[in-house]
Amino acid sequence: MRIAGRTKPHPHDDAPDTDDAFVRLSRLPEGPRRKALRDELVEAWLPMAERIAVRFKGRGESLEDLYQVAALGLVKAVDHYDPERGRAFEAYAVPTVTGEIKRHFRDHMWTLHVPRRVQDLRNRVRRSMKELAQTTPGRAPTVAEIAEHAQLSEGEVRTGLEALECFTALSLDAEMPGTDGYALTDALGGPDSSFDVVVDRVAAGPVLKSLPERERTILYLRFFGGMTQSHIAQQLGISQMHVSRLLSGCCARLREELVTEAR
Repeated sequence: MRIAGRTKPHPHDDAPDTDDAFVRLSRLPEGPRRKALRDELVEAWLPMAERIAVRFKGRGESLEDLYQVAALGLVKAVDHYDPERGRAFEAYAVPTVTGEIKRHFRDHMWTLHVPRRVQDLRNRVRRSMKELAQTTPGRAPTVAEIAEHAQLSEGEVRTGLEALECFTALSLDAEMPGTDGYALTDALGGPDSSFDVVVDRVAAGPVLKSLPERERTILYLRFFGGMTQSHIAQQLGISQMHVSRLLSGCCARLREELVTEAR
């Protein structure tokens, strides 16, 4: 079964006239004849899909892989196209194939999750840079020039420029430029036990304020002033045994109230 040659103008020279073939496809039941006609339609429109794929080259994906993704989008377009809606197949297929390629980049090429808005800014900035390169030979366009050309703010342009580098992530084991074997992982900090101390002090604050002044003084001298029980006893004019009992009682009260609040 052959598809009729082109008999009426299309937006592209290699666009075949397949209107009648799609009508026949929609009426054929599942089987060898329908599959053969479907395959012929895919093959006939494959040049268009590959032309769309070429638009996305140079973005971190091989052209061969882009061809395969575009072909997958074309197959989906052929399978879901309804000629009875009166819409030309090319008008339906172009956004379908383009969307499939864009989804491929979004789902497989971005190492980091980048919001759709930032991806759009990246595309607008990249497109403007290419267009401005023709009018600013010998130098890269400035942020202000890109912003004016793309009708974006300079902040949005900077966001788009940063997103240009987000397809891949640098390994933590990668050596940092200008160093002798110093990796990114060497610059990462570790757990800081002081944070737990801060949390404990904040939690204990209200309980400490509820203690009598003498008990607060004893706790301060012992744990913040570093004084021994004997020195505290001499300073307050009480026995060392009394200081010991007060310290034990204060600590027990603090522990009980903190545990109760934690529950």
